[in-house]
Amino acid sequence: MECIRTSIAFSPDLRNDICPHGYKLARFDLQLFSGEKTEEATPKRKEEARNKGQVARSVELNSAFVILAAFFALKIVGEYIYNQLAAFMRHTFSHFSTVDFTFEFIQVIFMNFGWIFLKTALPVMLVIAIVAILTNFLQVGFVFTLEPLMPQFERINPLSGFQRLFSKRSLVELFKSITKILIVSYFVYRFILQTASQVPKLVTAELADSLKTAASLTLDLVFQISAVMIVLAALDYFYQGWEHKDSLKMSKQEIKEEYKQMEGNPQIKGKIKERQRAMAMQRMMQEVPKADVIVTNPTHFAVAIKYEQAMAAPMIVAKGQDFLAQRIKEVAKEHKVIIVENKPLARALYSTVEVGTSVPPQLYQAVAEVLAYVYRLKKRLS
Repeated sequence: MECIRTSIAFSPDLRNDICPHGYKLARFDLQLFSGEKTEEATPKRKEEARNKGQVARSVELNSAFVILAAFFALKIVGEYIYNQLAAFMRHTFSHFSTVDFTFEFIQVIFMNFGWIFLKTALPVMLVIAIVAILTNFLQVGFVFTLEPLMPQFERINPLSGFQRLFSKRSLVELFKSITKILIVSYFVYRFILQTASQVPKLVTAELADSLKTAASLTLDLVFQISAVMIVLAALDYFYQGWEHKDSLKMSKQEIKEEYKQMEGNPQIKGKIKERQRAMAMQRMMQEVPKADVIVTNPTHFAVAIKYEQAMAAPMIVAKGQDFLAQRIKEVAKEHKVIIVENKPLARALYSTVEVGTSVPPQLYQAVAEVLAYVYRLKKRLS
């Protein structure tokens, strides 16, 4: 029978058994797959990325809503802006022929122009700022970090820049840009075809009517383009969320390292637990000489019971199984603590009562009988 060639690495003995004809098997290290980023990001990884400003955010969504809000605000306050600018221009130009062009007059003109600019531009600017902040907040919540502003010298590397130029993200951005250009071009072309017949009328109409008609047509065009851009931006938002989630994926080795950092090295934790058990055992063995009686199985279990008048019920001060039970009995013999064999009681106390706690009510009678026997024995011996 011909040996089947495989890429999995076997032990020498197993390899000889599988391939007695001496075929060489290619080694295949499964540890190589531990570096593949196939696992979902942990909460700690997500929090670290968020603190660095790495969040799923669509710039296209911000731009679409900001443009839509800006032109919507212009549609509402456009007449107010036109009236303010027209009144300022009429007032200014009507005084040019009656006043001297002094420094004070020019200064007053610029101050008035600045005031008019604030009154006309401020409402639109406030709407843009509020919409931009609100859109960002709804996407990522409150995130404040200076990490993206810090200089990153690895970006200066030409090789890294060349790789970013032809990366998947760059290709996606190129596709989005081409799509937006095609969409805007289509709507502009359709707008020109629909309004070409109205251009001669605008030339012969009054200035106010021409501006009003041109503004209305322009706003209609912008709203049509914005509606399509919002749909594309919504798709981009979901893509950015998927891309961000994919970029945060971790390898199995990274998850193990993170777990070690959060929980500590398992070997160190094992040593700490071993030391804690040793200290707890040492404290427990120190309480054995103070016990009134040791109840045994007699070989598998040993429970040390102590009772004083101030106690509400007898207390378990030590207990152990097998080797520890033998050690408890040895310490008890060294300090002349009475050992009583009672298999059911020893097993019940060991399984139901923890060290440092009182005997439960259902075992009061059995423990009381043992203590009464111990007290009688001590009185007889004394």
